[in-house]
Amino acid sequence: MTETFQISPQQAALYEEQFVPALFTHWVEPTLMAAQVGPGQRVLDVACGTGIVARHAAERVGPGGSVVGVDLNPAMLQVAAQVSPDLDWRQGDAAALPLPDDDVDVTVCQSALMFFPDVVAALREMGRVTRAGGRVAVQVFDLLDDQPAYGPWAAMVARHAGPEAVRMLGTYWVHGDRDRLAAQFARAGITVTSVHDHEQPATFTSVEGMVRTEVGSTPLADRLSPAQLDRIIADSADVYRPFRTPGETALTIPLAGYVMVGEPT
Repeated sequence: MTETFQISPQQAALYEEQFVPALFTHWVEPTLMAAQVGPGQRVLDVACGTGIVARHAAERVGPGGSVVGVDLNPAMLQVAAQVSPDLDWRQGDAAALPLPDDDVDVTVCQSALMFFPDVVAALREMGRVTRAGGRVAVQVFDLLDDQPAYGPWAAMVARHAGPEAVRMLGTYWVHGDRDRLAAQFARAGITVTSVHDHEQPATFTSVEGMVRTEVGSTPLADRLSPAQLDRIIADSADVYRPFRTPGETALTIPLAGYVMVGEPT
C-alpha cells in the first residue's frame, strides 16, 4: 500500500526549504541528464512537488522550450508558484494527466512513482502525453535492504513508532526491483531503453536536523508524540555514527537509486 501525501501549506513550505536541498536537489541533474532534456523541448514534470525538477528543466530548455509541472497536492503547487510564477503549474492526478496526447517531448518523474496507487496507469499516462520518439524518465530509490544508511534508521523508527506510523518510510523503496519496474513500463506501453544507477548524498545540518526534516515534511509528523520523536532523535545518533566524522555536526549519508528511461510504443 502506498501513502497518500496530502500535506498542509506549512509542511509544503518546510519541504521546499529543508527536504528539497537535503535530498531531492541531488537527483535533479542525474534525472534530467538521463532524460536528455535540452534546448527547445517541451517537458512535463509529473508529481512536481514544489518544482525543483521543473525549475532546472526550464533552465535546460531555454526560452525556446516550455515546462509544465503537475501535482495532485494544492499546497505543493502553491509553493511552486511562489518560487517560479512564470512556469505552468497544474493540479492533476498522475493517472489522468491534464494534457492532450503527444503534447511533450520528455516526461520526467523524480522520487514520486512510489506514491501512485496505480503505477501502470500513471506510466501509461506519461506515455500517452509524450510524443513518438520522446522519452519517459522515472527516478526511484533502491530497496530498503540495499540502503546502507536509511535501512538501519527505518528499522529503529519502527521500534519506537510501530509499523503503521512508519508505513510511509517504507514507501520510498518499493520500486527498487529493476526487473519489476521494467515489467510495469512494458505493461504501460513503454519500452525501456536505458537504466542509470546512482548513489547520491543526502545532506543535513545535523542528525536532529535529518530526523526533523524527514518527519516534519511528511504525514509522520502528525503521528508521533513528542516523546517518540525525542527517542528517535536520540537513537538516530547511534544509527548514523558510522557515517559521521568525529567532531562534525553535519550529516551526509548515501542514498542509492536509479533512473529508468523508456520510449512510448
